[in-house]
Amino acid sequence: MSDETTVGGEAPAEKDDARHAMKMAKKKAAREKIMATKTDEKGLIIVNTGKGKGKSTAGFGMIFRHIAHGMPCAVVQFIKGAMATGERELIEKHFGDVCQFYTLGEGFTWETQDRARDVAMAEKAWEKAKELIRDGRNSMVLLDEINIALRYDYIDVAEVVRFLKEEKPHMTHVVLTGRNAKEDLIEVADLVTEMELIKHPFRSGIKAQQGVEF
Repeated sequence: MSDETTVGGEAPAEKDDARHAMKMAKKKAAREKIMATKTDEKGLIIVNTGKGKGKSTAGFGMIFRHIAHGMPCAVVQFIKGAMATGERELIEKHFGDVCQFYTLGEGFTWETQDRARDVAMAEKAWEKAKELIRDGRNSMVLLDEINIALRYDYIDVAEVVRFLKEEKPHMTHVVLTGRNAKEDLIEVADLVTEMELIKHPFRSGIKAQQGVEF
């Protein structure tokens, strides 16, 4: 083999592999050092917001993780009404013993066109949410689309923040989804994710489809 294909008696590909292995070993050591300091556990306040798709989907992903581990959990839907959804049908049919599911909205605000009724339904949903969160048996409670109710002041965000800070059990996770999360809620949260919209099929005239949106 010529000098052009070897470096110090070692092929270039072999040298690249050795360099990569050394780099990854350093990364692994640094990562393990960081992870060794992460020893605390607590119930998280998790906010999924933003204009992009996936806020509720991500919330349900965590609910299904809880179900898979046999950990009791619950869902309260604040806006979505009587329309059937895959998540609700699956949970109620197969996992009702692990996950309680309450749909307490009547549809989107432009469908009801009745603020007083929307406020009453949102307050009812919030009372159920507090009941489920206080129940220490529930490891996680998903408050689906509560940010919409907060945005329109159907529920007082100060009351929600106060409850989460003062009454949420230490090890209970609470997930709050919906666009336009209020700053007070973001401030008290442990984990906040903003879904960014880049493209959406609705803009191309494609309607919401079963198995994707619901």
